[in-house]
Amino acid sequence: MTAPALEVRELKKHFPVQKGLLKRTVAHVKAVDGVSFAIRPGETLCLVGESGCGKSTVAKMALRLIEPSGGAILLDGKDVTGLEAKAMRPYRRRIQMVFQDPYASLNPRMTAGRIVGEPLENFEDYSTKVREERVARLFEKVGLRPDAMRRYAFEFSGGQRQRLGIARALALEPAVIVADEPVSALDVSVQAQVLNLLMDLQEEFGLSYLFVSHDLGVVEHIGHTIAVMYLGKIVEIAPKETIFADPQHPYTKALISAAPLPDPRAKRERIVIQGDVPSPMNPPPGCAFHTRCPFAVDRCKVETPALLTKPDGRQVACHLVA
Repeated sequence: MTAPALEVRELKKHFPVQKGLLKRTVAHVKAVDGVSFAIRPGETLCLVGESGCGKSTVAKMALRLIEPSGGAILLDGKDVTGLEAKAMRPYRRRIQMVFQDPYASLNPRMTAGRIVGEPLENFEDYSTKVREERVARLFEKVGLRPDAMRRYAFEFSGGQRQRLGIARALALEPAVIVADEPVSALDVSVQAQVLNLLMDLQEEFGLSYLFVSHDLGVVEHIGHTIAVMYLGKIVEIAPKETIFADPQHPYTKALISAAPLPDPRAKRERIVIQGDVPSPMNPPPGCAFHTRCPFAVDRCKVETPALLTKPDGRQVACHLVA
């Protein structure tokens, strides 16, 4: 079997909380606390969960934009967690990112062609002519006209700017693209166009996506595998069809029950979660979800459930799931 395009093992990120003149560390915010998953070539794994659960932190650690507190990151089977900047450089081109905000992620002082061609300047020794030809082809791949290379970012619409971000991510022919809420800042009418573009590019180039989103409608459209996060941990991983047809973890059930249905006449049992998300600086003992779970028993309050593989292949971290 080929190695996963991207794999993370027991990934952790604990941010120190410092106080006083001497900046003493008095606590840690456990933003990510032991996350593991693998993405096969050509697969899309979607990280879902409510705001503050650690999705974007996982994405940034996968790129090593944030250094993990523990665990391992593997690209094409190679552990890149502890590599120095020079040794990491060849792997940088293997994994690229599409950012959430297409307005903030593009340099307003640079032309669109320069923005998309900048990775080529950093990693390749092409002549100006060859580089411009490559950039023109990238513009065509993402549905933009090559004559737009001379324009600046502010001259493009939101959807066009995100296409520029996708073209920039494709410039170095990566194996993995990390997409952090790439359509959440776009109009609904444009979201489907960008999602379909990402799916077409995946089919053409065999890309793997780590796709971060809170929108279950988007996830159902683009995902192959869904990983549900809660308070820094993954509570359920399963193929998309399995998750939406038969969610097992109580938190997954609540998320899916809250998603709107395309048919207004369709009915779905609504599961309402009471209370607020606990603080990641002081998570509750046992299962992190037990303070809000309507099915919690005494065991849930003292024993942390492991993420176990079930007979159907899904992974669930819940004492109540046989």
